[in-house]
Amino acid sequence: MKQALTLTDTQYRNVINFCSTRKHTLRDQTIIHVSFLAGLRAIEIAALVVGDVYDERGKVRSQFTIQGAQTKGGYARTVYVSSKLRRILREYHSTVALRNSDDPLFMTQIRTSFSANTMCQLFLQIYKDCGLKGATSHSGRRTFITKLANTGINVRLLAALAGHRHISTTQRYIDVNPEQLANAVELL
Repeated sequence: MKQALTLTDTQYRNVINFCSTRKHTLRDQTIIHVSFLAGLRAIEIAALVVGDVYDERGKVRSQFTIQGAQTKGGYARTVYVSSKLRRILREYHSTVALRNSDDPLFMTQIRTSFSANTMCQLFLQIYKDCGLKGATSHSGRRTFITKLANTGINVRLLAALAGHRHISTTQRYIDVNPEQLANAVELL
């Protein structure tokens, strides 16, 4: 099975910029950012509710737990929110401020919650419209894991952040390219 494309920083910026041309600009940009900056799967993004991300006062949580029912593997895990993602989610709050804490964080254009499938379709449409062949809803997750691996983060930490029970699963997500190999030997 072919793996999803890992995006470069330029491709990622191009996707975010492209989303500014779409009807639901802030929603779509925030969904992309959550994928790339938290490494969540489409099923997990679709299952998020307002109360997962925002506290009772509307402040973005520094971390939150996604329950087993919200994940692929059925295991709960903590999602850590970076300062960059917190800034993005603060901006997004204006679109969810009037919702209840158990309402979906992201809604479709017909004001219903996304299913895992419709979330995947949204990613595929955005990437197709950007001309990114091989990009899927998993591209943000692969990019998240690869970028962290490139900074030297231990694979056990990566597995915990990704919600993988085995590091061998996480290792398959890490994309290796010639520039990384050249940089690695320069460390000697």
